[in-house]
Amino acid sequence: MSLEDNGFGPRHRVVEAAEWHDAVAQLKRDGYTYFDWLSAVDEHPEGFRLVLHVARVRPLDHLLLVTYLDRDAPAVASIADVYGGAAWHERETHEMFGIDFGVALEPLLLPDGFEGHPLRKEFVLASRVAKPWPGAKEPGESDAESTHSPSRRRIKPPGVPEPEEWGPQAGGRDA
Repeated sequence: MSLEDNGFGPRHRVVEAAEWHDAVAQLKRDGYTYFDWLSAVDEHPEGFRLVLHVARVRPLDHLLLVTYLDRDAPAVASIADVYGGAAWHERETHEMFGIDFGVALEPLLLPDGFEGHPLRKEFVLASRVAKPWPGAKEPGESDAESTHSPSRRRIKPPGVPEPEEWGPQAGGRDA
């Protein structure tokens, strides 16, 4: 486990996914008894960065533990046996990113029957289609363009898919 300085924020250690559980358990034995949070970052198209933030009181220190997971089958061992509070974070990360923690996880935030993982970059933001952009100007418009008549062609806000790319699809395929 190498200790790295990322130039800002807390120091971090990067471990292989297979070493995740053992590295977390070692941190707790080293006095990092305060579990703060666990989440992921979609590093599309490479995969996911799983990040854990822990701290210790004496001597006062905190750090991030990082591992990288494959995009096609993101999986890592659960750490809920090391830090009980991690179970909630694992449930949320599983729902939002689709990362498998090797244990059965109850749904937490999404409604029953929801399909997909909303924090993955390939997830289509259908709400951007259903609700108009609330600003006076559309993203990408300059002040000069905003004086045009209301009949001008509107620019699509970022994240808005083409109409055929979202919602229920013809032929029974869901987006």
